[in-house]
Amino acid sequence: MADSVVRIGIVGAGTWGETHARIYQAHPAADPVAVCDQDPARARLMAEKLGIGAWYGSYEEMLARAGLDAVAIVTPDFAHADIAVAAARAGKHLLVEKPLATTRDDVRRIVDAVTGAGVRAMVDLHNRFSPPFNAAHQAIADGELGQVQNLYMRLNDAKWVATDMLPWAAQSSILWFLGSHSVDTLRWMAGSEVTRVYSVSRAGLLRSMGVDTVDTYLTTLEFADGTIAQMENGWINPNAMPCVNDIKFTALGSLGQINIDASSHNLIQQYTDTAVTVPDVLVKGLVFGYPAGFAYQSIRSFVDCLASGADFKVSLNDAARVSLIVLAIMESAARREPVEVRY
Repeated sequence: MADSVVRIGIVGAGTWGETHARIYQAHPAADPVAVCDQDPARARLMAEKLGIGAWYGSYEEMLARAGLDAVAIVTPDFAHADIAVAAARAGKHLLVEKPLATTRDDVRRIVDAVTGAGVRAMVDLHNRFSPPFNAAHQAIADGELGQVQNLYMRLNDAKWVATDMLPWAAQSSILWFLGSHSVDTLRWMAGSEVTRVYSVSRAGLLRSMGVDTVDTYLTTLEFADGTIAQMENGWINPNAMPCVNDIKFTALGSLGQINIDASSHNLIQQYTDTAVTVPDVLVKGLVFGYPAGFAYQSIRSFVDCLASGADFKVSLNDAARVSLIVLAIMESAARREPVEVRY
């Protein structure tokens, strides 16, 4: 597809589906030509709002009729597999919102469909595009820290994400919503594979608020090269936090250390008589109305790589392994004992 315009269909007409569409509209190598949603009225509303030429009430109809090169799957995490398999079999390239899938069988089905059809697939594990994390990875790759010894990653959300933002939170887990980013970041930084995990979890607070999901996971990951990582994921932080994401990272090597605080940063803070806020200039920022945050850059990168033929920054194997590691973490937390990761 080198040097061509990528015709993209979007599955899912929610807030993030609209974000995808706006990014594609601003990209010179992309054209969002269709949107579909299981609620046809919502698909039509988004299409009319953004000037997208076609809308559908099913992804099957869109795949058959819209003349697509690629499909962006922007549905809840448990609803990726059937769409991805159908799109691959229809010869369409894929951008799947994280995670790739939430069961071992679905991971395998997608991988088999993509490889069998000879199409390309990327999962939107966008923390690799975060400037501080990308800089940390480059320093590690350049040997500035020596041999990595220990890693720490904290990625938490405020309560309102589970109670108000995601109507399907009870059908998911903070491990799928944020833990997939954490696992991908730790694998990427370590440059090694996770062999064993041990996780404990706590539940009750969100269930008391009407959302039947686990509150917090604390996880230890062991890597094949001896690196040890600690990972914290929860979505019960106070709603009054000035930044919805609580993001901390440490890499300790034999020659040095890197610390990242991407939530309570000092880049910009805003004060009034009633509140302190940290405007989002890293994750989903806008510059003159143009999407400029790293969560947008990953989506643009998908188009860049399709149009140029370059390798994706997140491989299908990366994404598949992230899902399998998360499944092992959930199994460990349920059993309260270490679990070997099966690939």
